[in-house]
Amino acid sequence: MDSLFLLTQNSNAIMGPIAKGLGLIMNGIYVILDDFFNIQNIALTIIIFTLVVYLCMMPLTYKQQKFSKMSQVMNPEIQAIQKKYKGRKDQASVQAMNEETQAVYAKYGVSPSGSCVFMVIQLLILFPLYRVIYNVPAYVTRVKESFADVVNGIMGTSGYQDIMTDFYSTISANNSVMKNVSLNFDGTTTEAYDSIIDVLYKCTSGNWSLLAEKFSGISDIVTSTQSTVEHFNNFLGASIVYSPRTLISTGFQEGQYFLIFIAILIPAISAGSQFLSMKLVPQQQNNGGQQEAMASQMKMMNYFMPIYSLFIVFFLPVGVGIYWIAGAVIRVLQQIFFNRHFDRMDLAEVVKKNQKKAEAKAKVRAEKKGVSGQTISNAASINTRQIDAKKRKTMAEKASSASKASYSDGAQKKYKEGSMAARANKVREYNEKNSR
Repeated sequence: MDSLFLLTQNSNAIMGPIAKGLGLIMNGIYVILDDFFNIQNIALTIIIFTLVVYLCMMPLTYKQQKFSKMSQVMNPEIQAIQKKYKGRKDQASVQAMNEETQAVYAKYGVSPSGSCVFMVIQLLILFPLYRVIYNVPAYVTRVKESFADVVNGIMGTSGYQDIMTDFYSTISANNSVMKNVSLNFDGTTTEAYDSIIDVLYKCTSGNWSLLAEKFSGISDIVTSTQSTVEHFNNFLGASIVYSPRTLISTGFQEGQYFLIFIAILIPAISAGSQFLSMKLVPQQQNNGGQQEAMASQMKMMNYFMPIYSLFIVFFLPVGVGIYWIAGAVIRVLQQIFFNRHFDRMDLAEVVKKNQKKAEAKAKVRAEKKGVSGQTISNAASINTRQIDAKKRKTMAEKASSASKASYSDGAQKKYKEGSMAARANKVREYNEKNSR
């Protein structure tokens, strides 16, 4: 378990590569802030990193929000399909219901899996990001380099291993964060070097003072490094390395009441911003069946996520809380933009474009099966009933006239079961029925 927190980057088969990729992005942002603006601050790096991540996920976010908004319009059609097949469990009925449901989704250009994918991506980012924030020197090169002088001074001191072991034993007894790291003097020189940085990165002000006493010959270097580390880890007077829980305990011990205030404020803002971002998301209507279950789940999420945010931010490093708050604020701004965009959307035009896309995809699928585009066009114009040639209708005409006819079993029998004409008419017949 301890090896996961060593300066050598996380080697987990799944989280490791993701953490490394996130670390590269954070390292690039830190370098830009340092080179162009002379700013060395991990908290600001995390905020900008969060903005970059959410901008990259914006297309997926748009699909998720579009589904939520469109569900308010298309749910009556979904409900009609569910009502039609209610109690019918045979394979043919289940397949037909799924096909008709997917036709409605295609009509409005949405996918019900969008929300799930979005949540999975968020989790895939959150857990590796926690590793990056917890051990920034392993991923941000210039932060690691800031420890070079003091670590070289420590390792150049005679008997440094015993001194550091004694130092670690003393501070770990009163610093819960130290329980997740350890010194490693049994491996290579590089491993020993990295493990010392692991310990120093978690040091409090009192720990640094003790280190200066233990290595009095390099006390000036210790003090200088402490100032640098506290500078780039500072966020409103609190270190991003520690959790609000630890900061509250430290605040009471050292009489730093402003630190206690900040430690309470961070999880509170995180929960509040999460709640606001969830409330702005368009809610699905409760129309029974699967839609009722989905609406109920979304309602639970509206309350679960803020509570979860409050809990996780309270016990994890402040840096994680900064990510959660920044993410929630960005989502609020995104949601305001999306809501205004969807309110101005011409639904009829959207449906028209989606129908064209669906027809194009159907044509491509058919052609892959060996059916030419001309064959599809000819098949669409074939009348499946033996009527007078003057009264024959093309596929387009049938689709148009279907919107004026009410649904009935008899109307369904006008077309060959399973034909393209029959499927096209089903959707239009349901629409007309539900609009009355």
